[in-house]
Amino acid sequence: MAEKIVPLPQSVKRKSSGASSQGRSTQRPPARRRRIPYTRAEIAEIFRRFAVQRPDPKGELEHSNPFTLLVAVVLSAQATDVGVNKATRELFKIADTPQKMAALGEEVIREHIRTIGLYRNKARNVAALARTLVEQHGGEVPRDRAGLEALPGVGRKTASVVLNSAFGEETLAVDTHILRLGNRLKLAPGKTPEAVEAGLLKVIPQPYLRHAHHWLILHGRYVCKARKPECEACVIADLCKADVKTSDVPAPLRELPAGLLPEPTASG
Repeated sequence: MAEKIVPLPQSVKRKSSGASSQGRSTQRPPARRRRIPYTRAEIAEIFRRFAVQRPDPKGELEHSNPFTLLVAVVLSAQATDVGVNKATRELFKIADTPQKMAALGEEVIREHIRTIGLYRNKARNVAALARTLVEQHGGEVPRDRAGLEALPGVGRKTASVVLNSAFGEETLAVDTHILRLGNRLKLAPGKTPEAVEAGLLKVIPQPYLRHAHHWLILHGRYVCKARKPECEACVIADLCKADVKTSDVPAPLRELPAGLLPEPTASG
């Protein structure tokens, strides 16, 4: 049964303080962090509803261990998860460890991932990171950000995904969906992924940090789409502050069946 959503009470506006009786100060006031149009209670309710929808969210890149996840994320840059999965199914059957991948070599890896954008550079990076893991890490994927980001082809976003999905760290990887939502929903406005990441980490309640990455990506991919958000399917429509939203009525809140997510559309 869908949960009945009870609207939160309107927040009470704070009274502005009057001017000082001592006149204007000659010192410049300290810079203020940009305010967002949500109360703490509203933000907590947004992520509570995401948690009801997807209590145990999973990423959509197919993998069997931290190494195959790392490779899949490296390959997913400027490519869809669906496309990456099609290419890696056969690749991971023969090379699911750094040792096996390094033994394949760049040329064989390249043939397996030819259908993925930028496949030549990606094959070079995958071969190099596999060799690095074998030679410098005993064939194990590092469990720390510095170690991950030192690997060929691995940046902050890739490291955050691996730390979160493989090792359970409370990290948040900002992809195009989360960058869009941070700004569109006005939860964490920012021009760069780093700015949006910092903003989200400041406002997301700690109990929800573990899965916030997946909730936001899936919400952006399937509901709050880039070209045309599907507000009628949105469980936070009443709380959302986006200028482009077309409905204030939240969709029924119920847990989604695992593994039955729709395929992304061209507008997503």
